[in-house]
Amino acid sequence: MKINLAVLFGGKSVEHEVSVISAVQAMTFINKEKYNIIPVYMTKDSEFYTGEKLMDINSFKDIPALLKECTECVFVRSEGKVQLIRQKMKKFGSNLISEVDVAFPIVHGTNVEDGALQGYLQTLGLPYVGCDVLASAVGMDKYAMKALLKDAGFPVLDCLCFTSCQMEDMDGITAAVEEKFSYPVIVKPINLGSSVGISKASDREGLIKSIENAFEFADRILIEPAVVQLKEINCSVLGDRESAEASVCEEPVQQDEILSYEDKYVGGGKSGGSKGMATLKRKIPADITPEQNDMIQKIAVDAFKHLGCCGVARIDFMLDKASQKIYINEINTIPGSLAFYLWEPKDVKYSELLERMIQLALKRHRKNAKISYAFETNILSMGGSFGAKGSKGSKF
Repeated sequence: MKINLAVLFGGKSVEHEVSVISAVQAMTFINKEKYNIIPVYMTKDSEFYTGEKLMDINSFKDIPALLKECTECVFVRSEGKVQLIRQKMKKFGSNLISEVDVAFPIVHGTNVEDGALQGYLQTLGLPYVGCDVLASAVGMDKYAMKALLKDAGFPVLDCLCFTSCQMEDMDGITAAVEEKFSYPVIVKPINLGSSVGISKASDREGLIKSIENAFEFADRILIEPAVVQLKEINCSVLGDRESAEASVCEEPVQQDEILSYEDKYVGGGKSGGSKGMATLKRKIPADITPEQNDMIQKIAVDAFKHLGCCGVARIDFMLDKASQKIYINEINTIPGSLAFYLWEPKDVKYSELLERMIQLALKRHRKNAKISYAFETNILSMGGSFGAKGSKGSKF
């Protein structure tokens, strides 16, 4: 009997379209002899739809027309099982679309990759691929990630964090930045990926413009010194906190000072960008020394484990060519195209990578099932004896 695998993608995120590309690509390579694939598309209004046409990238050229041929749906838990049922129920006949054994979220950005969707799936008691709630949230929050890694001794750049309520005191923000750092600096939204809202500022006027731009996409922003002689190196990690391994290292080739959204998902593609991050121009392996390669792979695995990640993540590094220092830039808990192109040089085919990710999800679910979530107590049997103040107002 096949395993019912729900692949979730889309969602209320500026990286919505990237998620669609990554998911459709992955569904092509998932073992259909073993899994019954159930595509579940989340609209930008957080509505869920399912249907066979969601597995065809060309169908997304006209999303309103596509949704008319799909079924709006919702997950429910009933009798110990998770089911996908019709949102608009029929008066006659079954409203069950399918039972679901495991979920595979292939999502990018806020509201989906940041622990929100993972928390929903965990509440349902549904095994899901990838990082858990905490690791997903930390991975999305660049400031929290830096703080945790810095506290553990990992190499990260210093930074300053500002909230949108501080926008009224722009002079205060610029003064704080100029006191802490020299120009140029990098300004980025704290919880976005795909280079959205990120820019470089070389003077105060540019800094103000970059700050205003970043605040268009997030409530909090991060400002850090720019590495002037920069070489970007990426390394993927597969596993969990018990056991993990690093992929080969890559060196992205950007057309500008900052690797842009267009560099990542549009430029270099011969099929409308349908291959996602696989279209990015890159050097594999990266043009670095063997010692630098080994160091980056080790740091990547150690950081992955320290943050409690699971499945596949991609950790992006910055190499300062002037000082030869290496810094962790960020972690992508669900990288575009699931970073399959970094595993192929290690003879791990995309279908095998996906299978290993699913098995890691099932392993975590089995492990969590052994944890007790019940505590024997007779509090509720006491009825109304707590009074209006509840248990805190009682004396026992």
